[in-house]
Order: sequence, then C-alpha cells, then structure tokens
Amino acid sequence: MANFFPLATAVFFLSVACPHLSRAAYTIGVNYGTVADNLPPPSQVATFLKTKTAIDRVKLFDANPDILRAFAGTGIAVTVTVGNGDIISLSKLPSAQAWVSANILPFHPKTLINRIAVGNEILATSDKTLIARLLPAMKALHSALQLANVTNVQVTTPHSLGILSSSEPPSTGRFRRGYDRAIFAPILEFHRQTKSAFMVNPYPFFEFTAKTLNYALFKPNAGIFDAATGKNYTNMFDAQMDAVYSAMKKVGYEDVEIVVGETGWPSVGDANQPDVDMANAVSYNGNLVRHVNAGKGTPLMPNRKFETYVFALFNEDLKPSTSERNYGLFKPDLTPVYDVGILRNSFLLVLIIG
Repeated sequence: MANFFPLATAVFFLSVACPHLSRAAYTIGVNYGTVADNLPPPSQVATFLKTKTAIDRVKLFDANPDILRAFAGTGIAVTVTVGNGDIISLSKLPSAQAWVSANILPFHPKTLINRIAVGNEILATSDKTLIARLLPAMKALHSALQLANVTNVQVTTPHSLGILSSSEPPSTGRFRRGYDRAIFAPILEFHRQTKSAFMVNPYPFFEFTAKTLNYALFKPNAGIFDAATGKNYTNMFDAQMDAVYSAMKKVGYEDVEIVVGETGWPSVGDANQPDVDMANAVSYNGNLVRHVNAGKGTPLMPNRKFETYVFALFNEDLKPSTSERNYGLFKPDLTPVYDVGILRNSFLLVLIIG
C-alpha cells in the first residue's frame, strides 16, 4: 500500500468524516439484507451506521418492524420493500391502505421512510400476472399514502438491466420489445406524475469479461467509443446508466430521476471466479463511491448525482454461493471487510499517514 494519499482522496475522506460538510450531498446508501443467522440486532446496526459511518440511507428487502423501530430518530432514510408475493393483493386500494397502515404509519416520520420499493426485479420473473399488476400496485400504494396524508414517501420498483434489449453502445439502449410502450412508458409516466425515481440495478460484475475487467472496475483503460453520440466511456457503470437513459429517452421520459437500487462486487468468489477477490471489490466499490459523489454524472447525464445503494451492508452466511455470501462491506461483528471511504475515522487515517 502506498504511504500517501492524493489530495483529491484526502478531500473526499474529509467530506465523509465531517458530517456538516457531507450530509447534504452524500448520495451513497447501502442494502441492508438479512439472509443470515449471525447478524447483530437492528438497534446496534442503526447506532453503528449513525455514529461510525457516513451512510445516511439504507434499503431493506422487506418492511421488518424491528428494523424500522431501530432506525427511529436516527435521521437515516429507509427504503422498505413490498414482497413480490404481495403485489397482486396490493393492486387493490383497500389492501394497499391496510399495508400502509401496518407498515408505514406506525413508524413514519419518526423513522424516516423515504421510499417504498414494490417488489424486486419483477420483469425478470417473466410472471405475466405480476407484471400486469405491478403498476396498479404502485398506484394503489401511492393513493394509500396520499389518503393517509403521507406526501414525502416515494413509490418505485427496482429493475435489473434485463429490461433492456440492447445496451452496447449506450446510445442503442432500448427497453425490451413489447414492454417499451406497454409497460415502461406507463411506469415512467407514473414516476413523472408523482415526482418519484425510476430504480435500476446496474451490475458491471455480471457483464465484464477478461478484456473489460479494468473497464468494469473504473481502472485506467482505453475506453469504448460510442460513434452515435461521440462519447467515450471509460467505465461500465456509466455505460449501463446511459443505456438506461437512452431507453427512457426513446419512450419520451428522459427527465425522470434515476436511482441505483443495487450495485456491488463480492470480495470472495467461487472456484470458477478468478476475478472475484478483495482487491477488485475494493476497486469497484471504492471507485464507485468516489465517482458517484464527484457529481460528474455520465457522458449523457453530465453533472447529475445518483442516489446509489451499494450491495450490501453485511456478508450474509445463508446465501447459496460463496460469492453471494461475500458482498458485504462489513462482517456480522461490524468490523469492515474493507473500507471504501465510508467510515468516519477515514479522515483520521489521512491525517496520520499524510
């Protein structure tokens, strides 16, 4: 490891170590998954995030009441998730009102719930009934919130990049044929009308090859030139985001905000995953944090900041494969697997070394 930090890195660490400098602009959150049998109690997690890290938002994969209670009064924004199995029933307003009454009203606003994610990557399930009921459920939940006089909780749904039929180069990005006008245009119209964000889960980890590893990791590379726009892409994250933007633009909704619901890189891999290791996890997630918070945006969306949720908070020991068990930034005992610049004592490290 080098015995000095570049000035830009020191400034970045200063911003995350001093909350009065960083809280207004900091856009990195974390996915708080619980597929494990050794995690600390939610109250300990909430205190740790508030006092020891610069993370000011978390995304849950359910609406666990113990976790929601634990985050009360912390000021940490929480996204809750509706299970895929609940979508059909929640497409009716009375059921949506009951869900809001049970899962939002007892906790909000003391717990700063900022968003409801309806299901998880529903289009990837290819379940025609779920897909057809997705937008009605989103609309019903939004109406239920309004009727309960809750006006500051967005409703969205996370999408994998499987929603695109084309993505390389980014200017060719388009939604899957048959879904573009029938599914995505109405969903994007909902987001426009409700001033909510379109949530996508870009994962360079799932798309890289041996030739594009540096491109995926934000490391120096020649880049990929998009002749249609004249833009040169030096990292896959930007290319994936711009492919989504291009698809949105093709159906007339390029003005809708985009939020990154998940992205990450595991630190340990299975035997057939030679590029899954600690160094590459540090490179991807560390460079991602710096890139997103620099506010430079992407070639087609310059100067835009994207609220971005890293996957994941913890290594989760009940996941099915080695790599899936090792996405965490932290171990269950709250010690870091590695630091990507989100620990509050990072600035002290700069002072000591520098």
